[in-house]
Amino acid sequence: MPRPLGELEDAVMTRVWQWNRPVTVREVLEDLQQERSIAYTTVMTVMDNLHQKGWVRREAEGRAYRYTAVSTRAAYSAALMNEAWSTSDNPAAALVAFFGMMSPEQREALRDAVRIVQHDEPEPPAAGAPEAAPPAAGPGATPFAPGEEGGSGARRSEPGR
Repeated sequence: MPRPLGELEDAVMTRVWQWNRPVTVREVLEDLQQERSIAYTTVMTVMDNLHQKGWVRREAEGRAYRYTAVSTRAAYSAALMNEAWSTSDNPAAALVAFFGMMSPEQREALRDAVRIVQHDEPEPPAAGAPEAAPPAAGPGATPFAPGEEGGSGARRSEPGR
């Protein structure tokens, strides 16, 4: 399970996720400099750290690298929520408390998500029929956490460890 991103890591990853394409340190730096004073070497270090932690992959392009997200922001958020929920000594009570904090719009999004998940669940096998193996993650599968496929409720290790 990933540890929450630090403030600067989140600012960098937000750009990588929003742009949804390979990015350079220079591009991220120039965008960050619209909000704050920051050095090239600081952004380079953060992006290298994100690479070491498994959040981005990089490919050399001349003397620089182009960085691409390994996971989506949605998968990152889901992993954080799953970790918080799974550490509760009373998961049902934690969910009830969480749902109570949600806005009406968030509750509607939750209802929509449950409908989608229920719709995607395979029909139970007929009595006496052998159970089918779960489908393997295909090439378009979205990683649940850096370098891992999602779907199971198993606890995940922290990226880079």
